[in-house]
Amino acid sequence: MAKSKVLVVGGTGYIGRRIVKASLEQGYPTYVLQRPEIGLDVDKVQILLSFKKQGARLVEGSFSDIQSLIEVVKQVDVVICTMSGVHFRSHNILLQLKLVEAIKAAGNVKRFLPSEFGMDPARMEHALEPGRVTFDEKMIVRRAIEEANIPHTYVSANCFAGYFVGNLCQMDRLTPPKDKVNIYGDGNVKGLDYPSQVGVGHFFHIFYEGCLTNFEIGEGAEEASRLYPEVRYTRMEEFLKLYA
Repeated sequence: MAKSKVLVVGGTGYIGRRIVKASLEQGYPTYVLQRPEIGLDVDKVQILLSFKKQGARLVEGSFSDIQSLIEVVKQVDVVICTMSGVHFRSHNILLQLKLVEAIKAAGNVKRFLPSEFGMDPARMEHALEPGRVTFDEKMIVRRAIEEANIPHTYVSANCFAGYFVGNLCQMDRLTPPKDKVNIYGDGNVKGLDYPSQVGVGHFFHIFYEGCLTNFEIGEGAEEASRLYPEVRYTRMEEFLKLYA
């Protein structure tokens, strides 16, 4: 049986690069969206060319030209969107909704994975402002997918990337501090810039409220380690030894 053709949208990003690599290693015909808006970003161009060298096919399409997106989507069976959730607000939600529109119009996609990869937004309707906007907007995309009857999978990867481990949950760095650590309160600290307010709110839900633990996954969902038992997961103690 021929393997599904996979399109990665946002392939030059943190998650996207790894999805492209994994897709190629698994032997899937892998397509990567190349947007004309990339302009003079030499680093992204080099990443795209490296994908091509590894066997990926670069396909050009623009979110400002819905027909070009439709033509790209018609070439594949699976679409994986990996656009950054860090900058998810307003602009990126519009882009994802356009992608949903293109997938619906193409009518051939067997599976769509939208840009999730964080906490499950369906469980975060009580989240503190301003961070809750991330979850609210992801739910808008989910509703659009479901209303369009597009076959889909939501990947709730939570804190998989280790952003909060090596830095001991300090928002301004990725390595352990040497002199002191900040202990955060209830997410309502005054005088913080917007990204820091979002971060503190997420810390409250994760570490105080425990939103990522002790809940039933629910019907129609599965825990990743059961789907991929061959994957060796790194335990917290082992990960922290890297910084010793």
